[in-house]
Amino acid sequence: MVDEKISHKDIIDKIRPELDKAIGFLEKELQKIRTERATPSLVENIEVDCFGKKFPLKQLATISVSQSREIVIQPWDKSYSEEIVKSLEKNTSIGAAPVVDKNVIRIRLPSLSEEFRKDLIHFASEKQEIVKKTIRRWRDEAWREIQDAEREGKISEDDKFKGKDELQELIDECHEKVEKMIENKKKEIES
Repeated sequence: MVDEKISHKDIIDKIRPELDKAIGFLEKELQKIRTERATPSLVENIEVDCFGKKFPLKQLATISVSQSREIVIQPWDKSYSEEIVKSLEKNTSIGAAPVVDKNVIRIRLPSLSEEFRKDLIHFASEKQEIVKKTIRRWRDEAWREIQDAEREGKISEDDKFKGKDELQELIDECHEKVEKMIENKKKEIES
């Protein structure tokens, strides 16, 4: 039986969706980090205990921004208000207490202190490191697979080195995206 030939491109293509997921994860995590500007993404995924189950806030209320630093939450049912407020008070990443104003809940974000800015930048850097480790893990796995394929005669030595170069190119692209995202978030936090 003849070993079936494969392409180094197939091996690299297998990890692309995983790399995209890692970058998507970072994007979502960075959206949760507050800056001077209020955005619904700061609170929309906070879990609220309602009816004995946990729901993301966005499933229980309309979330909007009324001013550059004020988030307005309008529960779809008044009975959700108390639990929403409890969940918001537990969440320390917002840096502000919710205030009930008739049928809406308002969160007025204070200016960021220098210490809080540093904490937010540190948090962003931690998320960046998690994503970098994930990218490295997928790179190592693909490279190992390319080397194994060459040892088993499924790809040529030339293809192995082409694969190494193409893999590194893809990894460099991912690192560049990650760096740009972190750089932009740091600028947002600092301004």
